[in-house]
Amino acid sequence: MSDRIPGPSPARRSVLRGSMAASAALALGGGAAAAPALALSGRPRAAWGVQTGDVTGSSGLVWVRSDRPARMIVETSASESFRRVHRHQGPLLGADGDFTGTTALRGLPPGEQIHYRVTLADPDDPRRTGEPVVGTFRTAPARRRDGVRFLWSGDIAGQGWGINPDIGGFRAYEEMRRLNPDFFLCSGDAIYADGVIQPSVTLPDGRIWRNVTTPEKSKVAETLDEYRGNFRYNLLDHHVRAFNAQVPSIVQWDDHEVRNNWYPGQILDDPRYTEKDVDVLAARAKRAFAEYVPVSTLHARGGSVEGRMHRVVRYGPLLDVFVLDMRSYRNANSPGRQADDTTGILGAEQLAWLKRELSRSRAVWKVLAADMPLGLVVPDGAADFEAIAQGDPGAPLGRELQIAELLRFVKHRRITGTVWLTADVHHTSAQHYAPERAAFQDFAPFWEFVSGPLAAGGFPASGLDATFGPERVFVRAPERANLSPMESPQYFGEVDIDGGSGELTVRLRAEGGTVLFSKVLQPGRVGQ
Repeated sequence: MSDRIPGPSPARRSVLRGSMAASAALALGGGAAAAPALALSGRPRAAWGVQTGDVTGSSGLVWVRSDRPARMIVETSASESFRRVHRHQGPLLGADGDFTGTTALRGLPPGEQIHYRVTLADPDDPRRTGEPVVGTFRTAPARRRDGVRFLWSGDIAGQGWGINPDIGGFRAYEEMRRLNPDFFLCSGDAIYADGVIQPSVTLPDGRIWRNVTTPEKSKVAETLDEYRGNFRYNLLDHHVRAFNAQVPSIVQWDDHEVRNNWYPGQILDDPRYTEKDVDVLAARAKRAFAEYVPVSTLHARGGSVEGRMHRVVRYGPLLDVFVLDMRSYRNANSPGRQADDTTGILGAEQLAWLKRELSRSRAVWKVLAADMPLGLVVPDGAADFEAIAQGDPGAPLGRELQIAELLRFVKHRRITGTVWLTADVHHTSAQHYAPERAAFQDFAPFWEFVSGPLAAGGFPASGLDATFGPERVFVRAPERANLSPMESPQYFGEVDIDGGSGELTVRLRAEGGTVLFSKVLQPGRVGQ
């Protein structure tokens, strides 16, 4: 396995101190956390911290939010002393983008620790600058022997379980930070735009769960500002800000970034919403996402959003991460019994893109980052289904047809090293798919690993659909629905690719340091 020693280096501890100092105004409070005031005078402040995204061997994105109009300036260095720096001129941050901005860093050295600091300057007087906010990240290695290690999870601030100061807030982020991964894959539901956060919740045993609250979390998100407020809510947590300053992320979306179980063209029958057209809500949510999450293929410009969510993040010779978008192109949720379905859950264009990119990939391992599981049954109401599986164990129907086409393609093109990672179902499990157990048999065996929630309610294990022959090798899930993080541990997964052997080890972890399950996969195989 990778010989990197988990835990923050002295340089990273300095980053943590700098991040916390810059974010003092956002420390966890007893009831409500105060956001930085939009003062009319003074210097720009970056109290919401910094974050990096979609880091490769030569590039990365740096994000910041100001408290007023400002010019974003990023300086990078090989050392935390910033003795020698490269200066990167960033965008002008203004009200049209909620004072957020992202600067692309290019020409970075591979396999190196990059230290950066973000300075905000008064656009009318560049000499008036705020206190720099520092961060760090590792670029992807150029050499196979260096290895790769990353974490994944999803489902943050869901089901009414928000930032609880009594338990230390989103404490799983601190546990992940201490593991010092190369990056974090957020597998969707990065916010719960439809999840109202009440000041307190009484648990079944009589204990009181207390939440930090904000106006934007007091109702379901409909306006652009309300969607933005959901992203700001998570940044109120000091563990999240410290994690973001140290660990780059690859983020995808699922349903709760917009609304539970949404699909394009949906018209809502929900009294909580005055805006019933989901396409209108999704456009606002996507813009807020583009403003608050650094994504290489998605840009918020001039009041609109350009680009797409699905992409490949190439992380050196050992790993390509294929980030899927199972929301933007799907057909309507239904019983899923169609004998012909070319739209499916990915859409025809995204499926063609995925086939093409998988064929081009020369990485030892190809991680398919899915925001929904393949063989786990996820209902939407009494008759419809939200994911791919629909409980019929026979030949592929509905959205399963598209997955069958993809799996057949992987087998016949002899594409090696595919592993599926996902979240969504609020428990952790490992499923092995094999043709000898399946109704559809024209595919090579593969593994799917599920983790999460990271800061949300826990739910019982989902049922399995036998179409692709899944065997649940491991599962850890509560017995009843929506257990709070005080009643059920939060979950995240770890992937460790050894630079010498090329072996990929998956560990399913529970908050508190426990490794629940571990599986070692061998490189160079079409199936496992």
